[in-house]
Amino acid sequence: MTDGSRLAPGDLAPDFALPTDTGETLSLKELRGRKVLLYAYPAAMTPGCTKQACDFRDSLASLQTSGYEVVGISPDKPAKLAQFRERDALTFPLVSDPDKAVLTAYGAYGEKQLYGKTVTGVIRSTFVIDEDGKIEKALYNVRATGHVAKLRKDLGLD
Repeated sequence: MTDGSRLAPGDLAPDFALPTDTGETLSLKELRGRKVLLYAYPAAMTPGCTKQACDFRDSLASLQTSGYEVVGISPDKPAKLAQFRERDALTFPLVSDPDKAVLTAYGAYGEKQLYGKTVTGVIRSTFVIDEDGKIEKALYNVRATGHVAKLRKDLGLD
């Protein structure tokens, strides 16, 4: 797999229909009419990804009050996502993209720097998608810690 092209504000968000942590399928089309925070993370139950997921969980009520739905996406299989949801009491959908096609379409899979080395993997990213399915913000190489607080500030929620 190669780098997907990076998305920019105004681009149409690539549609998807992926299995979730509950075994159902979630499609971006189902969320039309609502604002979506789609965040891509490398691996469930790792320290950084857990911190980020718990930050989204802890902010979920106020994000939803402001009209945002949160969806996490990773290459993990649905069974691992279910374990992650149970272990950390996550209350938003986690979708599984094991072949990384959707992650690639969003530009969230490709070469990145990890401990000074170039590797290929999931690029921690967040996409703000408007009610019409267009990208409002495409944030790449975000930090796990403090990202949700910064995102809330950037969206004018704090």
